[in-house]
Amino acid sequence: MSSIHEECGVFGVITPEVTDVAATCYYGLYALQHRGQESCGIVVNDDGVFASHKDIGLVSEVFAGETLSHLPQGTMAVAHARYGTTGGNNRSNCQPIEVNHQKGRMAIAHNGNLANASALRTELELAGAIFHSTSDTETIAYIVTRERLSAPSIEEAVSRAMGHFRGAYSLILMSPQKLICVRDPQGFRPLCYGSLPGGGYVIASESCALRAVGAHFLRDVEPGEILVFSKDGVTSRREHCGTAGKRLCVFEYIYFARPDSVIDGVSVHDSRVLAGEILAETHPAEADIVIGVPDSGIDAALGYSRRSGIPYGVGLVKNKYIGRTFIAPTDRSTQVKIKLSPIESVVSGKRVVLVDDSIVRGTTSAQIVRLLRDAGATEIHMRITAPPFRFPCYYGTDVDSTSSLIATEHTTAQIAEMIGADTLGYFPTDRLSELAGGQGFCSACFDGNYPTSVPRGEGKNRFERRLSDSE
Repeated sequence: MSSIHEECGVFGVITPEVTDVAATCYYGLYALQHRGQESCGIVVNDDGVFASHKDIGLVSEVFAGETLSHLPQGTMAVAHARYGTTGGNNRSNCQPIEVNHQKGRMAIAHNGNLANASALRTELELAGAIFHSTSDTETIAYIVTRERLSAPSIEEAVSRAMGHFRGAYSLILMSPQKLICVRDPQGFRPLCYGSLPGGGYVIASESCALRAVGAHFLRDVEPGEILVFSKDGVTSRREHCGTAGKRLCVFEYIYFARPDSVIDGVSVHDSRVLAGEILAETHPAEADIVIGVPDSGIDAALGYSRRSGIPYGVGLVKNKYIGRTFIAPTDRSTQVKIKLSPIESVVSGKRVVLVDDSIVRGTTSAQIVRLLRDAGATEIHMRITAPPFRFPCYYGTDVDSTSSLIATEHTTAQIAEMIGADTLGYFPTDRLSELAGGQGFCSACFDGNYPTSVPRGEGKNRFERRLSDSE
């Protein structure tokens, strides 16, 4: 692991009349592609009959050619773009997950990660449950299904199931008659919804996906809230609201979300510009130019330039045509050269402030610094818009151990030397609340203060290892 990988993106739509809801999901997933690039899928509800297509790959690959047109029209659909934080990259882990049971069908899309997924899965397996995937989303589906057998409605089953879950889950569930979205009581992961011009509603991980399908943003789903969409309109259930302090993942603002999204009332772009301004205050440098590492470092570089007075320049160009099918060379330094290229006329002979979102192992940072040195930069002062990563995350990123984190065993000065930078400055942990607009946030990967009980010694592929150990 050389960088922090994306989350997942969830998307759902409900309309009063039969329409091409699959196409709406397709465009919504395109807008959320940055959140997950391993696999994707769409499930359409045509008068209670579900039809789906899911596979490994980007949205443009999975729904290439006439694939999308083979899905029927309907009044509801749910969709998902995946980067797996529990479970490997295989077809059985593609979402949305579909369930058939005595009370009817259900499709579920999940963004986040349950901190108690292993304990719940063990409980279910000992009771006779048979799992077909290694993702924690199937565990969620099992718990909801179990509660549905005695609950009077699907939304009541979801509410009861929430009492079993610990950790991050922004969900969209589709039953034959209803579309339901839910955000965990601590609000780790974003979720919002809006209205369509012709009637109906759209739910998405980020507001940028609403805009992509022409929907009008209404509001964010509140932590702990259950929203039920049906032919009768929208109903809000709030029995889980306020049962825990808000802990939105602050890395949504630093890296995960698209800069044109607004999450819980805070503009992602503005948050990143502010991060650069704060870095200019706390880690000034004497330099000739400020550049950002595409894409998430660009906004912060603008902020650093604005506050410091050092001119901003485009010093690195990203190759935007490298997709999942690109055959990456085994030499990691060659990979970086193909993905990023310096503009020599901008950086040659210059003292450069280089702004990026994070340092994980340090290998990629070292290669970028080397690219700029080779292009003629005389000094490189690296500035990072996140504090040092020192602890695993159990809520939806793939930082699942300390073994790959350079900051757990090295000082800032040592890391600067290891990556070849003249100086290195991290974002101050005590100012993270400013990036989140003063609302509650989770920073456990920086300070180790976990808002829930967490498992120890379990990684992304823990369920694959369990299956291997039992053979």
